Amino acid sequence: MTDAVPQARPRSKWPRRLRVTAWCVVVLLVVVLSAVSLFVTWTVRNSFPVTDGELVVPGLQAPVEVLRDQYGVPQVYADNPHDLFLAQGYTHAQDRFWEMDIRRHITAGRLAELFGEDQVATDATVRTMGWRRVAEQEYGMLSASTRDHLQAYAEGVNAYLAEHTGSELSAEYAILGLLTPGYTPEKWSPVDSVSWLKAMAWDLSGTITYQARHAMLSASLPADTVARLFPEYDFSRWEPSVPADPDATVPQSAGRDEKAGIAAAVAGVADAAGTLDGVLGPRGKGIGSNAWVVSGKLTASGKPLLANDPHLGPQMPSIWYQMGLHCRSVGEDCPFDVSGFTFSSMPGVIIGHNRDISWGLTNLDPAVVDLYLERVSDGTYEYDGERKPLETRQEVIKVSGGESRTITVRSTGHGPLMSDVMDRLKAVGTQGREPGVESGEYAVALKWTALQPSRTVDAVFGLATARDWNSFREAASLFAAPSQNMLYADGAGHIGFQVPGQIPIRKQGDGRFPVPGWTSATEWSGYIPFEKLPSALDPAGGYFVNANNAVTDPSYPYLLTKDWGDGNRSQRITDLIKQGGKLDAAAMQRIQLDTRNANAANLTPYLLKATVEGDTAKAQDLLRGWDYLQPADSAPAAYFNAVWRNLLQLMFLDKLTNAAPKVDVDGGGQWFEVVRTLLEHPDDDFWHNTQRGVNGRDAMLSTAMNDANKELRERLGADPAAWKWGDLHQLTVQNQTLGTGPAPIQWLLNRGPEGVAGGPATVNATGWNAKKTYEVNWVPSMRMVVDWADPDASRWINLTGASGHAFADHYDDQLPLWRRGETTAWPFSRDAVTAAAKQHLTLKPA
Repeated sequence: MTDAVPQARPRSKWPRRLRVTAWCVVVLLVVVLSAVSLFVTWTVRNSFPVTDGELVVPGLQAPVEVLRDQYGVPQVYADNPHDLFLAQGYTHAQDRFWEMDIRRHITAGRLAELFGEDQVATDATVRTMGWRRVAEQEYGMLSASTRDHLQAYAEGVNAYLAEHTGSELSAEYAILGLLTPGYTPEKWSPVDSVSWLKAMAWDLSGTITYQARHAMLSASLPADTVARLFPEYDFSRWEPSVPADPDATVPQSAGRDEKAGIAAAVAGVADAAGTLDGVLGPRGKGIGSNAWVVSGKLTASGKPLLANDPHLGPQMPSIWYQMGLHCRSVGEDCPFDVSGFTFSSMPGVIIGHNRDISWGLTNLDPAVVDLYLERVSDGTYEYDGERKPLETRQEVIKVSGGESRTITVRSTGHGPLMSDVMDRLKAVGTQGREPGVESGEYAVALKWTALQPSRTVDAVFGLATARDWNSFREAASLFAAPSQNMLYADGAGHIGFQVPGQIPIRKQGDGRFPVPGWTSATEWSGYIPFEKLPSALDPAGGYFVNANNAVTDPSYPYLLTKDWGDGNRSQRITDLIKQGGKLDAAAMQRIQLDTRNANAANLTPYLLKATVEGDTAKAQDLLRGWDYLQPADSAPAAYFNAVWRNLLQLMFLDKLTNAAPKVDVDGGGQWFEVVRTLLEHPDDDFWHNTQRGVNGRDAMLSTAMNDANKELRERLGADPAAWKWGDLHQLTVQNQTLGTGPAPIQWLLNRGPEGVAGGPATVNATGWNAKKTYEVNWVPSMRMVVDWADPDASRWINLTGASGHAFADHYDDQLPLWRRGETTAWPFSRDAVTAAAKQHLTLKPA
C-alpha cells in the first residue's frame, strides 16, 4: 500500500488583497497629504505681495519708488506728502494687513466679531473705557496737515484692499474663514490709525496694577511688612537720569490712612488690568526699555551716538515695522526725510532719525491713573454731598457664532465704572469700607490721562520733521500719552533728554492707592506744565541714560511717580559707559547685549556660605568664580536662576497668595531689592516657611539650593556642568491671535522655542515670570544705534522680520540675528539705500 501524496491547498487571496489594499491606502494618504501640502503652500504663497517691478495704485499724484534691502525693509521715495503716506499705507497693507486689522478690532472692542465668545470680556473692557470714542474726538483736534496724512495713509491701505481679498491678504484669513465664514475686512479709516495709540498707552501703563497690588496687600498685611515688599528707590546706588534743580522746593502731599478699608474694594482690579494682556502682552514694573545717548566727548569720532531697545511682549510678527520715508526734494512743501521704526496701522515714524536729529523712547510709566471708589445708587453717585446722575450709553458686542451682547456703560465725572464689566469688581462693594462710612455698594471708576483727547499724533509728524533741539521740544510738547522718556542726539553734536506727557498734579495722595470719589479733595488740580517737566541739554558728564529708573532725584518739585523701576539696568549701562573709553557704534551694541545679573552679585556670596551636601554641593560649585553673566550656554546661570525661583516660592508665594491672590511675585527688579534688604535680617518672618519646616535665612537658602538641584537634575540631567541656561530660558515668538490654536496652525504661524541669553533687570532684558516658568515673556523688541559720525553706518535689528506672511522670506529672517545679538545695516542716504536695494517697486498713478 502506497502513501497518499498530500494535495497542495490553493493559496488564499486575502494576503495579496491586503497588500494591495494597504498600498492603495498608502497611495491615497500620500495623495491627500500632498494635496493638503499643496493647498497650504498655495494658500500661504497666495498672500505674498509684489515687491519688484511696477504696480498701478489709484490715488497717487506721481510715481513713488519703494526700494527694499536684503531683509525686505522698504525705503519710500515720493514727490509730496500725500503720495508718501499713501505709499506707506499701501506698503504696510502689503506686508502686515492681518496685524493691522487685528489692531483696529482690539482698539474698537470688536474681537468677539472675529473669534467668538472668548473675547467678549476683552471687548467689554475696551468698550467701557471707550478707546475708539476717544480716538474719534482726537481726530477732530489734530492739525489739518496731520489729518491729510492720516487720510492719505487710509487711501493707500484701501487701494490694496480693493485689489486683494481673503487669503490674498494673509493666510490667517483662510483660517479665520473656518471660524467666522463670510468675514470681509472693512475699509480703513483715519480713526483706525489714531486709536492704536490707546492700546500702546495701556500696554505701557502699570499704574492700575500697582494700585491694586498696594491696596490688596495693605488690606491683608501689617504696614511694616508691606513696606518691606515695596522698598524705596535707592538714590544712593542708582543715578537718576536728569538731576533736578538743587534749589527747588519739594511740596508735601496731603496724607491720609493709605491702609483704610477702601483698599479691599479693588481686590479684583487686577482682573480688569489683565483682561487685555492676552492680546497686548504682559505689563509690569520690569517691562520698559533701555535708551542712552553719549556726546562727542565720549566717542571715538567726536560725534554723538544714540542707542535704544524697547522691551515689550514678543509677538509674531514683531510689533515694529522698519521703514524709511523720503521726499525726493526736501523742502517746505515736502519736509520728510526720516527712517526708523513704525507701527503698521499708523503713518509716520515712531522712533528713529531724520537728516538732522535722532530720538529714542523708554517708558516713564508715571502716575497717570487713579481708581476712584464711588458711592453709586439708583443711577446716581455722590459728590461733595450731592447726588449727580451717572452718564450712560449702550454698547452692542457682536459675537461670531453666538448672540450679540448689549452692555450698559456707566460713568461718573472721574471716568467709566470698570466695576460694571469685571466679574470680580462687581463684588467689591461688599468688601471695602472707609471707617465710619455707611453701608452701600462702591463702584470703581477709572480716571486715566489716555482717556482725555490729545494731539499725540501731531507729535509724531513734528518729530519726523524736527531740525534741532527747539523744534524737537516743540513736537514733544504735543506728546500726551503714553508718557515717555525721550532721548535726543543731533548731527550738530548736541544730546538731550525730555519728558513729555500729561502728568497730573494731585491735591493729595501719590497715585499708589485708590481714593474716595465722593469728595473734591482727591481731584487732580491740573497737569505739570511742559516747561516744568524734566528736560536737559548737553550735560557736563557727556551722557544721558534711562532704563525705567528714576528720572529725577527727590528734589524735583512735582510728583512723577512713587513706583520707579529699579536702577540695576540703568546703573550697569552708566558704569559701562564710564569704563568704555572712547565709544563707537560697536561698543554701544556690546552694552545692549550685556547680561550681568546684579541680583546674582548680591545673593551668590550668601549662597556659597550656605551648607549643602551631596549632589547639591556639586551644583553649588558652579557658582564659585562665576562672573554673574548669563549667556544661553551658562551652567551657573541655569542653576542660579533655578535657585532664585525656588527661593521666591519658599519665601513669598504661599504667604502672599493667601494674602492677595493677584499679587504677582514675578522675580524681577522689585524682588531683587526685597530679598537684598532681607539678607541683612536673617530672622525676618519671610525667612520662615512653616509648611516646609524651614527657619532662618541660612536654612532657607540651603533648602532653595536643594530644591533647584533636584529640579534641574530632573529636567536637564545629572551632570551640573552640562546644564545650560538656554535650555530653560526659551523664547517662542507667537502669533497673538491664532498662535494658540491647533498644533498645525502653531507650526505655521509661530517660531521657536529657542534658548536665549539675559534675564530681567539685565541690560539684555529677556524677562521671565518666576511665578510661572523660565520661558521668556518680554524682550528687546528691536535694537538700534544711530551714529552721527556717519548716519549710513547706523545699525538696527527687528525681533522677527518685515513680513507678516508665514514662510515669506522676510517673515522671521531677522530672528536668528536678533537672538545672536547681531544687527543689520541701516542705510539712510539715497546713495546708500540704492546700493543696498535688492528689489525696486514703482507705484504708478492710475
